[in-house]
Amino acid sequence: GQTGKLMYVMHNSEYPLSCFALFENGPCLVADANFDTLMVKLKGFFQNAKANKIESRGTRYQYCDFLVKLGTVTMGPSARGISVEVEYCPCVIANDCWNLLMEFMQSFMGSHTPGIPSVFGSKHDSAYSPGDTMVQYMELFNKIRKQQQVPVAGIR
Repeated sequence: GQTGKLMYVMHNSEYPLSCFALFENGPCLVADANFDTLMVKLKGFFQNAKANKIESRGTRYQYCDFLVKLGTVTMGPSARGISVEVEYCPCVIANDCWNLLMEFMQSFMGSHTPGIPSVFGSKHDSAYSPGDTMVQYMELFNKIRKQQQVPVAGIR
């Protein structure tokens, strides 16, 4: 009788020994890679939505102190978008280097440079973590999923 909350189980190749569980409008749990096995054992309590699998695969580039990861976002067999992840390695307080990140991104993305991520609003002066990256990927993937749910008008 209860309405279920969504939990997204995510992996990141930069952290191969970790598994991230993000709850809808909630916290990000970081566990070891065996978390997937635990979820299989709890399948009586959770409903798996395999059809919603979405991923970003691509190439990682390093330019001086910046890491740039370009990926193709796919749902099933088809490409749905492109992801661009930019990291300034020397800085762990995201708000301290946001202007530098913006300037760097504008140099190759031009007018497609995104605004400040929502995860920064809650971080203020605290250290940026891998979980924050996963939250941003989840937001991107949810935007892409919503684009797919737009009904297509038929021609008669």
